[in-house]
Amino acid sequence: MKKEFLLLAALIVSSVNAQSTKKVDFLSASLKYCVKQTERSLKELKGDSTYNYSLMHDESIRKVAENYTHSLEFLSRTSAFDHDLGFLVFSSYGNGYRLTGNPTYKKIILDTADTLATLFNPTVGTLLSWPREVKPRNWPHNTIMDNMINLEMLFWAAKNGGSKRLYEIALRHAETTMKNHFRPDYTSYHVAVYDTITGKFIKGVTHQGYSDESMWARGQAWAIYGFTVVYRETKDPRFLDFVQKVANVYLDRLPADKIPYWDFSAPDQPNAPRDASAACVVASALLELSTYTSDKVAKRYRNEAVAMLRELSSKRYKSGTKNPSFLLHSTGNYPAGSEIDASIIYADYYYYEALLRLKRIVAGQPI
Repeated sequence: MKKEFLLLAALIVSSVNAQSTKKVDFLSASLKYCVKQTERSLKELKGDSTYNYSLMHDESIRKVAENYTHSLEFLSRTSAFDHDLGFLVFSSYGNGYRLTGNPTYKKIILDTADTLATLFNPTVGTLLSWPREVKPRNWPHNTIMDNMINLEMLFWAAKNGGSKRLYEIALRHAETTMKNHFRPDYTSYHVAVYDTITGKFIKGVTHQGYSDESMWARGQAWAIYGFTVVYRETKDPRFLDFVQKVANVYLDRLPADKIPYWDFSAPDQPNAPRDASAACVVASALLELSTYTSDKVAKRYRNEAVAMLRELSSKRYKSGTKNPSFLLHSTGNYPAGSEIDASIIYADYYYYEALLRLKRIVAGQPI
């Protein structure tokens, strides 16, 4: 498996060589350093270490992944306080179950899916993202684009022993988001605010983007990834048509090196910080999306994804010996001054996923 990963890396760019093998071992040995980053990065790390094991099949990495994954078990038996349950639990326990078949993991996923479902408002038609922001910002029912990433766990749970209602919640959330969360040009708002009584859409705003009317790079990335998953799970052609339009506006506005600025309207371009994490999310999503489209469109999406991975794998973005991550130059929350030009663990997570997907495509296997 180690040799296969190195062959894949060489396919992406010749500069990714045996050093990557050492980096995975170094990363697993340096987890305590990594988890000092944000709480979200700490929790996403569980899935990240699982992908390390998937790439390398190193038992020492498996043990690390299991230990950190187990620390998230409490989310399956705690009231929902945030929308990120799918993002956290499905990337960790989901990958863990896929690789090991551990029935305990499956139960934790199903229980967490039920917990996430408690945030669904049937009057509005979406999951509440941030209960903590309802009163401070006067956002009665707020749904952020990131929430699209949580739907995969709901779809999976509904098909693997959970309530069929979970499927309906995921579908309704996607439909409502498709209707209200986008401008006529298919760029997205970060936050959609709804009236809890009437269910009507009040306004679209930003929280981590440059302005309410700008295209925040990672928000658009979440949309591309999320709606690709929705099409996979529903096979509804509405979603396939829609996600291509959302992806195309992102691709058409990228700079030449294919790595977006943190916001497409950031005023200090070309000196504005980039967001490698958005590029990783989109590269992975495009590789999956390419398997659902016509040959011409598929070729474009795969070529764009490979170009992104090639740049991400260059010396400009590899962390080298600077820190235990793989990638540099992500932006977490620019308006808040948080994680600017930083290494962010979910960038590495989706980078791994994209590499694995490309490996399977090249081998003629399902992604």
